[in-house]
Amino acid sequence: MRIRPVHDSELPRLQDIERAAGHCFRDVGMPEIADDEPPALEVLAGRLRAGLAWVAADPAAADVPVAYLIADHVDGDLHVEQVSVHPAYARRGIGRSLLEHLADRAAADGVPALTLTTFRDVPWNGPYYARCGFLTLDDGAVGPGLRAVREEEARLGLDRWPRVCMRRPVPRPASLAVAATPSRQG
Repeated sequence: MRIRPVHDSELPRLQDIERAAGHCFRDVGMPEIADDEPPALEVLAGRLRAGLAWVAADPAAADVPVAYLIADHVDGDLHVEQVSVHPAYARRGIGRSLLEHLADRAAADGVPALTLTTFRDVPWNGPYYARCGFLTLDDGAVGPGLRAVREEEARLGLDRWPRVCMRRPVPRPASLAVAATPSRQG
């Protein structure tokens, strides 16, 4: 898979990926989530304009997107708003590759961490993100921006199922770490 910025003409495809990926929520008793509408085209276009929308595209299938990730800046971190993989391409490490791409971007930009909110007990949510290095945040560690994200999720009814905020520190690139090390010349 090739990870690249999304093209404007592909935004409806991202919605199709989201709808397809959502169907698996029926299997865990969450049909309301399965039926939830994907992000609006305006939201996706805003993330594209901000340089915060990427796809994993299949070069063997005319470079068609099969997964996507959109992010935003929240509390000084890069916040994963949505990462979705079409079920036909699931369990191939594509979602993890998108997360690693975002982590690389964060490191290059000097952003200290990635954050996200997710369903705590859904296997491809909380447990999956924990395997990807995300740690669940205590309420006291949740910043005002992330708290606002959770309040909006509650307003939308997502709190009907246990949700958590998670954070993954981003290692500083070696070049930045070396530059920040004081000289010991005497």
